Amino acid sequence: MDLPQPALTAATASLRHYRGEYAAHAHPHAQLLIGLSGLLELELDGRAACVDASSAVLIPPGVAHAYLAQRPARVLVVDAPAGRVSAQVRHLVRPPLPPQALETLDADRLLAALALQGRRLPRRRLDLAAIDEALDAALHQRWSTARLAQLAHMSAQHFHARFVELTGLAPAAYLRQRRLDAASRLLQRGSTLQAAALRTGYGSASALAYALKRDRGLGARALRGD
Repeated sequence: MDLPQPALTAATASLRHYRGEYAAHAHPHAQLLIGLSGLLELELDGRAACVDASSAVLIPPGVAHAYLAQRPARVLVVDAPAGRVSAQVRHLVRPPLPPQALETLDADRLLAALALQGRRLPRRRLDLAAIDEALDAALHQRWSTARLAQLAHMSAQHFHARFVELTGLAPAAYLRQRRLDAASRLLQRGSTLQAAALRTGYGSASALAYALKRDRGLGARALRGD
């Protein structure tokens, strides 16, 4: 494959948004993909990989790679001169981002953070957007970790570990936040407390009112603007 781009002399960083399919290509510099949100599926010289909010992938110079983002994916991309990083494909835990990383886009600091990270085994992909869609379509139903795991074709134990790794929350806590977000929107649009409770999986108006007060410090009257 031709590599027409000139060689980089300094590392650069950029925030990129992906949606859809991107044809295979290669370049003479290394590329570090740091997941921020969504899911970016990759093919690296014929081998599958993915980047999500818990992970990063290092693509060495000359390695052909194609992308697929079935839903919008946001990725922090660092292009680095050959020789600055490993010459092998590496699947990494996402490095901790330095303060204001998305504002300054300091490529050298990002590469320094990468150097502190250990290699990780490839993880099975977890499509958080698909899980969100399933939850939002039926928030009133019972959602156990086992039921959520079935959506991802994983065991409940494996799903729980991957979900916490990706979101920082246990599935039950994530579901509670999503229910309260939906209930808050319904109340702001004028819904009664009882109707909002039934639509979002709370058994009664009092149960929803308690959850809003406990987790958000808000009452239904304040949300409705009464």
